[in-house]
Amino acid sequence: MEPSSETASLSDKLMGPVTVVIDKRRADLLPMLQAGPGQAAQMALLDDECVRKVATFCYPLLPVLIRLAVKEPTFISFVLNNREKVLGSLAAPA
Repeated sequence: MEPSSETASLSDKLMGPVTVVIDKRRADLLPMLQAGPGQAAQMALLDDECVRKVATFCYPLLPVLIRLAVKEPTFISFVLNNREKVLGSLAAPA
C-alpha cells in the first residue's frame, strides 16, 4: 500500500468520529482556539500549538477501538496535517 493511499484511508476512517467529538464538545474546544468563533479562530488554526492542544483534548474522547488502532502521536499528526478539514467547522461562526 502506498503512503498516500494509507493517508487517505486514515483520513476516511477518522473524519467521522472526529466530527462527532467536535460537534459534542464545541463549547469546550472553542476556548482552546483562544479567540472564540470567527476570524480570530481561523487565525488560531495557523498556530500549531493551538491545533495540537485541541487534538490532544480530542484524542481520549475518540471511541476505544479507534484509540487502539491509531496512537496519539499519529492522531495529532493527522489533525495538524488536516487542520482545515478537521477543525474548519469549529473555527466557522456558529
